[in-house]
Amino acid sequence: MRKTGEVFENLALKYLQRRGLTLLDRNVHCRYGELDLIMRSHDTLVFVEVRYRKRSSHGSALESVDQRKQARIIQTAEYYISKKALWNYAVRFDVIAIEPKPSYFIKPYSITWLKAAFET
Repeated sequence: MRKTGEVFENLALKYLQRRGLTLLDRNVHCRYGELDLIMRSHDTLVFVEVRYRKRSSHGSALESVDQRKQARIIQTAEYYISKKALWNYAVRFDVIAIEPKPSYFIKPYSITWLKAAFET
């Protein structure tokens, strides 16, 4: 399962880098949770949750970032900001949702980038 997650995190990373974001860190773990990608966009720290869903029977990739997951991401981001002394940056929480396309010719998946998906 970790290998699959890594593939889609790399896909999301390349997607965001092509749109001007810079990678600061990835797969940061602490007792509160994990941060998939930590990016910078100008003077903003962007904490990115990458979600992949092979099937939508349990909800879409975007729907899987529920209130509980958001709270864990926020708490982990606060820990990261404190640990790295990054208080001078604005903060944003984004979600990259990756889902397979039912029929495709070029790309077998769709990527949805939801900027400012939730707030503290």
